Amino acid sequence: MSRVTPQVGESSQEEQSTTGPVEFGDLLHPPPEKPQHRVLPWLPNWLKNEVVAMIAEFVGTVLFLMFAFGGTNVANVPVSSSGTSGSINASGGSNPAILLYISLCFGFSLTVNAWVFYRISGGLFNPAVSFALALVGAITWLRAVLLTIAQILGGITAAAIVDTLSPGALNVTCSLTDGMSRTQGVFLEMFLTSELVFTIIMLAAEKHRATYLAPVGIGLSLFIAELWGVYLTGGALNPARAFGPAVVIKSFHNYHWIYWVGPYLGGALAAGFYAINKYLKFEMVNPGQDDDGEANAAEQMTKVLDERGLGSSSRDDRGSTSRSRGENNGHGREQQENYEMTTMQTSRSIGNRQIIQRSRSNNLQQQQQQDNSRNGEPQFGLGRAYDDSGRLRSANEKSRRPEHMV
Repeated sequence: MSRVTPQVGESSQEEQSTTGPVEFGDLLHPPPEKPQHRVLPWLPNWLKNEVVAMIAEFVGTVLFLMFAFGGTNVANVPVSSSGTSGSINASGGSNPAILLYISLCFGFSLTVNAWVFYRISGGLFNPAVSFALALVGAITWLRAVLLTIAQILGGITAAAIVDTLSPGALNVTCSLTDGMSRTQGVFLEMFLTSELVFTIIMLAAEKHRATYLAPVGIGLSLFIAELWGVYLTGGALNPARAFGPAVVIKSFHNYHWIYWVGPYLGGALAAGFYAINKYLKFEMVNPGQDDDGEANAAEQMTKVLDERGLGSSSRDDRGSTSRSRGENNGHGREQQENYEMTTMQTSRSIGNRQIIQRSRSNNLQQQQQQDNSRNGEPQFGLGRAYDDSGRLRSANEKSRRPEHMV
């Protein structure tokens, strides 16, 4: 079939629909808009993103707490035929093996599942963490509320699954050990949660080159916190972790509120400490921590270039120009910092070019020596008979060449 093209002075139907007069039929049947997503096209994109994050956070919380609860329930089964309980809150004293086992269950489960889900929902799995990230502006308050709902539902679901799959009673609830007051419990939960939350903020929310390894540090942070808190308070550090089992077994302690107040205070404490450090520009106190050693290499290259007299005048001119512009604009410090970064990058690039030139020169020298050996010509020392371009130098040129330019 041949395609009919519009003649000169005419326009295609598509052009008429966009540029021509609007017909009455076009008003009744407007062209449909193309949705950006094929799944659930009737939902706005922002709401769809929130739904996806909420679903991922629910599934991630279920997996995280399901494996943690499962290991804890196994550790707390009776350890003798007389019915002596291995419970972490037994009045007979703590069991280091059980404490270590439970701490490893929570730490490793968080590491794996946070690493899996951090690209979707962030892998928070904790209402106190969602609250803290909303305080520092890492997520919106709407996202924090939706994730909190998903996390609480995930905690209940995980506890129900473990209770269903376990032969005995569910024994993963949080409780204060003998002699532990409620005030002590609140403050212990607060400080342990602040350690976990501050680790999450600095490793995950504060982006750097090692952010992809943040789940490892976060899991280790929970591990060391559980080593202290498991025996004394149950080591909740997470309202969803304490609320889920209590709902499943239908038993709430009269001090259950400490597992909400303590973690939320810990999240606020970590967020406040981060905000103070951010206001004081903590990244300027110990700079160069994310450059993988490039700053030191650039500094050494700058010293070498200064010794050889290469690029010093251009850097001085560029520095004076940037400083004068900074003084005129009232941003001298920022201009100086930009200048220093530019100088480091320039020095690094110059050093790379010199390395390439030296490599080419060495190749030319080796090739020339092989030719001389074939022709019977005398050979000179490496690096002294040829210049940087590979050209054979005379004796006078060799005597004038400084030793440090070898």
